[in-house]
Amino acid sequence: MVEAKEQDKVGKEDGKLDAFLGIDIGSVTCKFVLMDMDGNVLTSVFLRNRGSPIDSAKAGMEQLKNQIEQNENLLEYEIRSCGTTGSARYLTKAVVGGDLAKTEIIAHAVATQSMYPDVRTILEIGGQDSKLIILRDGIIVDFAMNSVCAAGTGSFLDHQASRLGIPIEEFGSYAVKSKNPVSIAGRCTVFAESDMIHKQNAGYSKEDIIAGLCDSLVRNYMNNLSKGKELAEPVVFQGGVSYNKGIIQAFERHLECEVIVPKYNVLMGALGMAILVRDFYLEHELETTFRGLGVSDIEFKTKGFYCGDCPNNCSIVECRLVEENKVIARWGSRCGKWSEMI
Repeated sequence: MVEAKEQDKVGKEDGKLDAFLGIDIGSVTCKFVLMDMDGNVLTSVFLRNRGSPIDSAKAGMEQLKNQIEQNENLLEYEIRSCGTTGSARYLTKAVVGGDLAKTEIIAHAVATQSMYPDVRTILEIGGQDSKLIILRDGIIVDFAMNSVCAAGTGSFLDHQASRLGIPIEEFGSYAVKSKNPVSIAGRCTVFAESDMIHKQNAGYSKEDIIAGLCDSLVRNYMNNLSKGKELAEPVVFQGGVSYNKGIIQAFERHLECEVIVPKYNVLMGALGMAILVRDFYLEHELETTFRGLGVSDIEFKTKGFYCGDCPNNCSIVECRLVEENKVIARWGSRCGKWSEMI
């Protein structure tokens, strides 16, 4: 996905244009967005998590490096600053030399507002968790996250698609063909799967079962996250599950309004961090700590230990640069003691 555009301003004395990198590494997927000064997406990387945030970050940086080297327009840009988000944001920040780390809630809200300034409700469903963000007058006033029950996430749909022998990419197309969606229990993945098998054995069509599963996921999302919150328009839906037309229709039925899916629906966290780190760079005018595109060639190791210096007995994680045998980051202490000892 390359959309390199011209900029009017040249960055520093190196004569190159300014670019900013946002990275979102979660439990299932990793997203990298390279953005210019004006907020245009220059290129992006989307890949499955490699099991380790370090391996994922290195693989993503390698792909990004290859994309830049193969595109003359992108060679005109220099990465001035880098920001990280996602469940592995602190470890990723240490590995790539990021300048800023923020929560997914903030990153998703910033990206969505850059496209839809009047947005009031953000729905986000990924592979392993789901989020709801409520905004009023451009300010986050409430949010909720669900990372415990898989029945309201993409992994639930992925598993059921596998059971039905249907590629997950075609799941939504089956749902929209349904004329009589069946009701499927959705409060728990185990109950949902048992109920789906029962409906299969009873002779219901795949289209009606899949439409029922989509409706079940949306009911689960609403029951777990909305809980009396006012989900006002405009409503924007993002995350990998927003590709599913059946889920979009189910949300529109429940909310009785249009649900907008943005152009960069799976990249919003990374895009939000690119925007945040650009603003951070312009405000503070600091030299970046970004290690560059050659991060994939650097070896890192992590180690966990318990502090034990007080009753909190905090679990501390440290990241070490192997070649220099140097600790580059520590996190996990409630008092900040270990982070100050780097």
